[in-house]
Amino acid sequence: MDPWVSLFSGGKDSSWALYQAIEQKRPIERLVTVHPTSESFMYHMPATELAELAAESIGIPLVDVYPTDFEATAESDETAGERGDRELEPLEEALAALADELGSIGGVTAGAVESSYQTDRIQRMCDRLGAELFAPLWQREPRALIDSMLDAGFEITIVRVAADGLGESWLGRTIDHEAVRELEALNETHGVHILGEGGEFETLVTDGPHMKRPIELDGEAAFDGIRGTFQITDAQLGDPTET
Repeated sequence: MDPWVSLFSGGKDSSWALYQAIEQKRPIERLVTVHPTSESFMYHMPATELAELAAESIGIPLVDVYPTDFEATAESDETAGERGDRELEPLEEALAALADELGSIGGVTAGAVESSYQTDRIQRMCDRLGAELFAPLWQREPRALIDSMLDAGFEITIVRVAADGLGESWLGRTIDHEAVRELEALNETHGVHILGEGGEFETLVTDGPHMKRPIELDGEAAFDGIRGTFQITDAQLGDPTET
């Protein structure tokens, strides 16, 4: 089977897509992380610098992609669609280079859940590369997805919040079944998506069945009353996970 690559931010959705690909014996030979320097329409933003630690724990080499500042290169009359296409260009260039390095790319994993804006562009990119798109979260029921992640042993830390109802106490919090119940309540009262699909929150997976060592974090919450970030002051791999 031709080698595969996994689009990987370290967050729960891309990590779950990767884990499902590994479980299905798809030959993932590279992880690819895009590091935006400003707000992005296409990519996960916070804590992507920790993808290297996650990749080391997982045991798959990581390729970093550092695009130019999306805001600085935007045209004043640029549409949202044009912006998304432009943001995808450095990723596609990196994957084309990987295809040359590996001989080919048989498939690409992505953690898309509900965003056609992102998924349609990634699908078209895969078509141009002659690669299959594997998006196991696509159109799945959100509660079933998060329950599956927790039941599999994923440890998920919230590293960014940007929604009414998600205050400072959520920053650095580990998502467990109690947190999921609270998110369901916030969905009813404030419209917060249980998976943060609308950008309500962002996450980092610090441990899981696909990781040999957990990521240990220290940090502090920075919250302005509307949105906030868990500012990580130290991160390292802990002792090997017992099996």
